[in-house]
Amino acid sequence: MRKFDQQRPNPARMYDYMLGGKDNFAVDRLALDQLAELIPEAVALARANRAFLQRAVRYVARAGIRQFLDLGSGLPTQGSAHEVAPEARVVYVDHDPVVAAHATALLRHAPGRARFVQADLLDPAEVLAGAGEFLDLDQPIAVLLVSILHFLPDSAHPQQAVGVLRERMAPGGYLVISHATTMAHLEDEERGGSSARDGTDRTPARIRAFFGGFPLEPPGLVQATDWRPDRPKLVGDWSLPSSLMAGVGKKTQ
Repeated sequence: MRKFDQQRPNPARMYDYMLGGKDNFAVDRLALDQLAELIPEAVALARANRAFLQRAVRYVARAGIRQFLDLGSGLPTQGSAHEVAPEARVVYVDHDPVVAAHATALLRHAPGRARFVQADLLDPAEVLAGAGEFLDLDQPIAVLLVSILHFLPDSAHPQQAVGVLRERMAPGGYLVISHATTMAHLEDEERGGSSARDGTDRTPARIRAFFGGFPLEPPGLVQATDWRPDRPKLVGDWSLPSSLMAGVGKKTQ
């Protein structure tokens, strides 16, 4: 097993720290504290993203889904899918070898319910081969692409990779996506224009395209905090200064 590097910060461990977890080192905490000085909303965005994932997992689990494929998962801690839906089987996928070593160790506490596969989202054949050893891909699954696609430029062809995953999903499965955008894009789209650039800075319309022909579950593609919130938004509630779009699509045929 690869030794955990305690001298170099790791994004997955930093994310764990943002969520209040304990699977991180002093170097990760220092790096995150420095990042928060530059991007004060980073922690709020991370927590809003994890809260969306948890609500989406509960939603599709209530709809009968008992299998999850979490891509670009990072460390499976702090309310990950197998904790939110303990009756389900979950495969976590990440290409980072440090994450793979740490996640495999963590999942020893969930034998028979969760497994880690080291693979790259951009190689869907590799992902599906690994996932198929633990999940029945001929039955409905929920594919989670939560805060991962905005790290992948168009030049890496993430649209094609997600298309392969959509095609392989059995009818009745769900595709769960959250993706960062900018307030400028939201305002521009409302005016009927487009300021999109090639790369990761995508408009809501381009984010919607990752769902292909899947119809979106209500309320559609909205800001993550507005996707089926646990309670109504109250006057004076703090809003995220950046926009994280989120939605859940269902494969109907």
